[in-house]
Amino acid sequence: MKQWNRVFKKQGKLFLEPQEDMFKIAAIFKKKKVKKILDLGCGSGRQVVFLAKKDFSVYGFDIAEEGIKIAKEWLNNEGLEADFKIGSIYKKLPYLDNFFDAVISTHAIHHGRIEDIRKAIGELYRVLKPGGLIFINLRKRRIRKYDPKNLIIEKRGKQKHTYKMIAERTYVPIEGDEKGLIHYLFDKKQIKKEFKDFRIKKIWLSSTGRHYCLLGEVKK
Repeated sequence: MKQWNRVFKKQGKLFLEPQEDMFKIAAIFKKKKVKKILDLGCGSGRQVVFLAKKDFSVYGFDIAEEGIKIAKEWLNNEGLEADFKIGSIYKKLPYLDNFFDAVISTHAIHHGRIEDIRKAIGELYRVLKPGGLIFINLRKRRIRKYDPKNLIIEKRGKQKHTYKMIAERTYVPIEGDEKGLIHYLFDKKQIKKEFKDFRIKKIWLSSTGRHYCLLGEVKK
């Protein structure tokens, strides 16, 4: 939590625009008559604001108090409302069973070890109504070269990023704003395995190629 609070204090709104797929996801939600949506790991509120503008009843949940503070101010300036709570996405969520019509989570769930991610997925299932929808972003597994110290060196243009593997499919950056922040890497097979209680509608790559996007439906 301290790490994310530092990030939000330093950078303010991390993103001003909604995630690139949110326009089509919102259209799907409208078609399916979705009303109540949970944004799990809502950060500074870009999806909350976008969905509130579309007249959904939106709930934001995040561990960073500073992010929630920014989101509330943003909504207030837009003349919008949403319900916010603070807590870890890897623990029992403060919502009743079968409460939501849909849950979204962008660039959030994969920031944990697999045992914690499984708890979060179980909570998604619990708080969603039968037939409820999910839209999730997950970090894509990529082939990297490893040096003898178990470090990963990745180049993006002129920038170099260094990571350390801490478990299978799991790494942490050792520099920058995300220093020490856990990332778990998914492939399509792993997504289908971990989201086995959901009917997979579609899996696709983000425009950057670094994240999978998952659209699914609760089987219960």
